[in-house]
Amino acid sequence: MIKKIVIAIVCLVTLGMNAQNGTVSPYSYFGIGELQSRGTIENQMMGGIGMFADSIHINLKNPAAYSELGIEFGEDFGITTYTAGISHKNLSLNSATDKQTNKVTNLEYISVAMSLKRGLGIGFGLMPFSSVGYNLVAESTNDNNSLVTNQYVGEGGLNKVYFSVGYELLKNLSLGVTANFNFGTLENDRIQGVENVQFGTLDRRESRVNGMDFNYALNYTPSFNDKNTLFASVRVNTQANLVSKNTKEIGSFSTSNGQNIEVINVDLAALNLKNTELKIPTTATIGLGYGERKKWFLGAEYSFQKMSTFSNDFIEVANLVYEDASSIAAGGFFIPDHSSFSSYIKRVTYRAGFRYDKTGMLINNEEINNFGITFGFGLPMRGSYSNVNIGLELGKRGTTNASLIEENYFKINVGLSLNDLWFTKKKIY
Repeated sequence: MIKKIVIAIVCLVTLGMNAQNGTVSPYSYFGIGELQSRGTIENQMMGGIGMFADSIHINLKNPAAYSELGIEFGEDFGITTYTAGISHKNLSLNSATDKQTNKVTNLEYISVAMSLKRGLGIGFGLMPFSSVGYNLVAESTNDNNSLVTNQYVGEGGLNKVYFSVGYELLKNLSLGVTANFNFGTLENDRIQGVENVQFGTLDRRESRVNGMDFNYALNYTPSFNDKNTLFASVRVNTQANLVSKNTKEIGSFSTSNGQNIEVINVDLAALNLKNTELKIPTTATIGLGYGERKKWFLGAEYSFQKMSTFSNDFIEVANLVYEDASSIAAGGFFIPDHSSFSSYIKRVTYRAGFRYDKTGMLINNEEINNFGITFGFGLPMRGSYSNVNIGLELGKRGTTNASLIEENYFKINVGLSLNDLWFTKKKIY
């Protein structure tokens, strides 16, 4: 049954990731779009923290956690875990004078992991890295008091395929590494029309982007009193060195029917913009948590990224400055009684958390920050180690100051974590 479910998930996710427009945020206009790699639904519902690891869940943020897969079952068992997640976000986009609503459904990730032996696990999968999806209109008047309308439209984004390995070096000390290959296309159009002028102008840019980055993690999980465990982690996501192959078209079109009149390809090679580099700065994260496995857990982490070094030479934005980015997150879970036979409610995992992100974007001299609170449930499937995870997130990003947009969002997450014990050593009694 699990294999049939996994095949269905693979088909749906593969089709969806080819067709999806994963954001409707006006802030996806900047950089390489809105970053999407937030971890599994389980991670997200605890504020996005990533230091916790157990035997039956994949942790996409922390490759050292793969060393924990199947470890509670002992040497006689191997475990394969399949996980996938989707989300639906409702947004209220507010300016100083107007309000609009929008929504988007997104495929978050699909992943497979397995324990090869006690203390050694691997995983691989596919997920979005960034998404572009905006449609902005700006109006002004020229020297002749004619209305000038500029429309900015963008779509596309980057996906990533990854391979992870986690290994227990010493008792309670694990090391992990993830290799990510990022790829995709970013499309950005600017269309300008002037009142009572027959022809408009267009500027169409496309970037085909690919490149690698690596995520290293070190986990330390000593136990106290044979009951409680300290969870400490250090993670470093190295600089993503992306190569962007660019094209640009400029031309004119008829404002009456929208048909192109004359469009030419710009010689970007002469401008040294045919191939450019996008360097996404290194992110360093430290996390600390404490709890009793299968009972409760609380943790917090801090991340720092020197975003002030980022630039996009091909698409420059005059009113944008990058500063160093950081985030703080905290969260945890509680299980009343994971082994209860009489009450299903007691076996449910209850999760909650919050996060505050300084994105590093300074637009019109205003910081663009994000705050969110999260909570959700892990619903165990009867007779198995699998579970359905449902989560909710409420948040706010941006500001209405300086002619900017404030986003208020409500997000629903649904994830599947399916487990299969695939190997058992035969014993003779």
